Amino acid sequence: MGNIIMALIVAIVVLGSCSNNKKDNMENKVTTSTHKTKKKVADYGELATVYLSTEDFKQKVMNYEKHPQEWVFEGSRPVVIDFYATWCGPCKMTAPIIERLARQYKGKIDFYKVDIDQERELAQLFGIQSIPTFLFIPLLGQPTIQMGAMQMADFEEIIKTELLNKKEVSS
Repeated sequence: MGNIIMALIVAIVVLGSCSNNKKDNMENKVTTSTHKTKKKVADYGELATVYLSTEDFKQKVMNYEKHPQEWVFEGSRPVVIDFYATWCGPCKMTAPIIERLARQYKGKIDFYKVDIDQERELAQLFGIQSIPTFLFIPLLGQPTIQMGAMQMADFEEIIKTELLNKKEVSS
């Protein structure tokens, strides 16, 4: 079967929309949500996406310390993980789309956000070199990864084909 984590790391070599270099301009930095506090956003109220720490990832998605050689999903629903940074323009443009999808698929798919500057271990584990990067995790089977900003239709297509069967999506 091989090491799925290694395969994901190799798959991430392609460059995406933002490099993983933190900008020095602190004026562009915005407050991030954490698993302890909820962030409010105009037009959305409380966020439907959940900030995911490294420890949360091990409990809710995959404990890579327990299973270093194979992918063992810990979740009960499919998952979309948005690897982002607060200073990344394309990440900011994609955030409302992710939030809208999280509301639309509430109870069917879990949506998480991982700030690569705060959760460096997770970013390194998946070899995140460009952001935004999205990890799509089905209940059964292997996760897929997509780098770069995407439109709503792109997300919908991946969700329908990779995460949910067409019968579930239409209900």
